[in-house]
Order: sequence, then structure tokens, then C-alpha cells
Amino acid sequence: METNELHRGRLIDHIQLIVRDLAASRRFYQAVFDTIGIPIAGEGEDYFWADELFISSADSDAAAGQLTGRHHLAFQSRDRATVEAFHKAALAAGGKDNGAPGERPYHPGYYAAFVLDPDGNNIEVVHHGEARYSADSVKVTF
Repeated sequence: METNELHRGRLIDHIQLIVRDLAASRRFYQAVFDTIGIPIAGEGEDYFWADELFISSADSDAAAGQLTGRHHLAFQSRDRATVEAFHKAALAAGGKDNGAPGERPYHPGYYAAFVLDPDGNNIEVVHHGEARYSADSVKVTF
């Protein structure tokens, strides 16, 4: 996999999930990423990736035969409508409801929805309220 340009955001550099059923995870995450506007950036026989999330089967070289445990991943959204669209699309793609779209008590304006992916990972899309971003991402060119 050759990467000549990266877009970096905040703390996390990348995350890898090792899943039981790659096809089921591909359907689920394709629906999630389509909703939040992140394209699938690449894929192979035993993996796919989008932005800095890598998802592979237990057969992949990187997995060493081990599945990852249950994780909570939260993706940022620019508005509440995207949170709602994520929830609907993720459920239609095989996810299990883990919290319908709505305000949460974490801070004023925290609006989120939660869906369990096919491996039980808790996937969240959150809108933190109206805000101005200085940039969509930090562009790193090699």
C-alpha cells in the first residue's frame, strides 16, 4: 500500500480492528463511511481501510490469528442530520442499536448515536454542537 499524502487530525494516528467476518464488516463500515463522507481508501483480500481505520480478517498477516476485543470508536460529524443518517444506515447494514440519536449529558450540545458493529464494537457518530474548524485536516505530503 503506497501513501504519498495523509490528512491528520488529532490524537490517534491509526486503529486496526481484526474481525470475524470481513464481508459483513465491509458492508457495515461502507454504510457508516458513506454517511459521514469518508471514502474507503483501499482494500485487499483480507483487509480494507478508510482514513486511519484499518479492518482486517484474522487471516491477515497483521492479525497474527487474533481478533481484537470490544472497542468504542467515535467519528465526528458536522451536524445532527448526519448523526441520524448514520444510525439509520448502520442499522440497515447489519448493526445493532446501542443508543438512538439524541442529546447526551457529556457537555452541552453533545448529540450522538451508537451502533454495535458485527463484532460488537460500539461505533458512535457525534456532533459536538456548532463550531468553526480552522481546517478539515492537516495535510502531510511525502
